[in-house]
Amino acid sequence: MNAIKELTREAVDAGFFNIDIDASTIVDLERQTLEEQQELNCQFTADMTEFIRGIEPEGTTISVGGEIGEVGGRNSTAEDLRAFMSGYLKLLEPGVKGISKISVQTGTAHGGVVLPDGSIANVKLDFNTLEALSRMAREEYGMGGAVQHGASTLPDEAFGRFPQVGTLEVHLATGFQNIIYDSPYFPDELLNDIYSHLSDKYSSERKQGETVEQFLYKTRKKAFGDFKEEMWDIPETNLKGLRETLEERFSLLFRKLNVVNTAGLALDP
Repeated sequence: MNAIKELTREAVDAGFFNIDIDASTIVDLERQTLEEQQELNCQFTADMTEFIRGIEPEGTTISVGGEIGEVGGRNSTAEDLRAFMSGYLKLLEPGVKGISKISVQTGTAHGGVVLPDGSIANVKLDFNTLEALSRMAREEYGMGGAVQHGASTLPDEAFGRFPQVGTLEVHLATGFQNIIYDSPYFPDELLNDIYSHLSDKYSSERKQGETVEQFLYKTRKKAFGDFKEEMWDIPETNLKGLRETLEERFSLLFRKLNVVNTAGLALDP
């Protein structure tokens, strides 16, 4: 807890004012009632909410998010959301502003579901659950809505549905990472060095039955830190190709998510 709080303080000091508290990994599905299952999640999220409110810069309200269903686990339900919010709100001190969004599980996994050959499986997203929980978050608890995790590896046609069902946020990361690593503009020699490094340094993280391709796919996000300087030094001609490919992807997602022509909302009047 102390380590997480110090990292959070560091982030706020650096100007990050949108913080998600993901305590869904400590939800205990073995316990009998939904309230008992969410108990630790409620306690941790309430504690972190109060800590964040205590370090907010004057005049700033940080957007704080919670999570009720571990991404990659079973889909979230309305009952899960009510059980969590009931326990969470009881633990918050009077006058402390609560979370503004809630992340839910609707069938995805962070980074996608990786097949033995390293490719990504097609998944069926439960948009009905996402719509129902987003509406409940707004109407019953005054939040902005529900958040969709693990979306970047979904097929393109899925992204147009998110604004239709009232999704508040869509979290994207792995898809952009894949564009970089799988691009013909990413130097082969550097990629080989990265994979060799990951195999040596993080071999203990390889799960039983996991193929080399699955292990490297799940682990290569660590190379952005381990090889930061080498990536900075990629030749400009390669970087230009990577930038253009990423920009094309960003443009597609902005159109699909219906966030075009919104500069006026983001700029100071």
